[in-house]
Order: sequence, then structure tokens, then C-alpha cells
Amino acid sequence: MHLFHYHLVTSRVREVEARYIGKLGFDLVARHGRIGEDLSSFESGVSWTELDEMGFKLRLSELELGSVNVVVQPGQWPLPRVDHLGLALDEDEFERAIARAEEAELRVQEHGGRRTFVSTNAGYRLELHPPRDWLDDLLANSSELQLAELHLRADDPELKTATLGELLGAAYTHDSVIVGDTLVRFVPEGPQGRPQLHAELFV
Repeated sequence: MHLFHYHLVTSRVREVEARYIGKLGFDLVARHGRIGEDLSSFESGVSWTELDEMGFKLRLSELELGSVNVVVQPGQWPLPRVDHLGLALDEDEFERAIARAEEAELRVQEHGGRRTFVSTNAGYRLELHPPRDWLDDLLANSSELQLAELHLRADDPELKTATLGELLGAAYTHDSVIVGDTLVRFVPEGPQGRPQLHAELFV
């Protein structure tokens, strides 16, 4: 089991993107969006000034370093909130997680056969992946950088922690879940609904 991805929503996309690139050393994979009615994607090397002149409307910005993939999407919150966490599972882990979700009557959605989303009913979603070639390629970079800890500010840390731990069958306490090599901690005094990004530790 490996936590390799998280999807952030914020009204300050450019500032958040700049932090990952400038301070943390992430690479820009691509910015995806529209020009008029046409879907468009631009890799690193095309500036925001150029994109603005083209009339580009951002849908999401994808960033990557080592085995960590971060997506930033425009939204209403100045401080980034987490829409979902992406996890790479082996076949047995994947099947057990889906079975637990169905037993708990959680909504499970498949997107184009590539991604399976589970709504936790705790303010965030999980994107679950069984083994895939492209994930193997990404995780092969784990020696370069991994996510050691992810801290999320939440209104009900115990609920959000228990939901994640039970769905994944992972060890957890009142506020922390061990997801593979990553500790996910929910800290108090956060917003209702989607948890707020509080801190990250990369190794």
C-alpha cells in the first residue's frame, strides 16, 4: 500500500503551484484546461503570462517529484483543502478495500477503467488503484522522494481517521493512520467537509 497522490483545491492555485516548484523542487507535469471550447494541456516551459494571453482557463495543475504526485485545482478556499487521496494497492488490498466500502454502503465510482473513487462520507474521497504499469514507473522513483507524513486539519479528526483506517484495513490511533510508509495525521480545529492541508514531510 502506498500513498502517492493528493488532490488539492484552492483559490490560490498559482501561489500553491509556485511553492511546490520553487520551494520543494517539484516538476510541473502539465497544466490542463480549456481555450474556448477546446481542451488544452501545456507542459513546463509555457509561462502563466503566455497562457493568459491565449485565454487559457485552468482546470488543474499536475506536479510530481519522486514517487509523489500532487494536483492543484481552482476552488473557493485560500488555504488548500484535500479533495482526495490517491493510493496504490496490490490486488488483494484493492479487492478488500472495495469490499469494505460496499459493505459500509459507500459510493464507489469507476472512471474510464483507470481510476476507482470511494466517497468516505467523512468529507474526502479515496482514489484507489490496483497494480498498473504507470504506477510501477512512478513508484520506482521512491528512492528519490517519498511522502513520510501528511497532516490535515479537520473538524472531526477521530471520524476522519477511523474512516480511513477502517476502509484500508490499516493501523490507526485516534488521530493518525499508517498508510504504507506514510503517516496521515488529522489535527483539530479544521473546517467542516474537506480537510485542510496543514503540513507535509518528505524524505
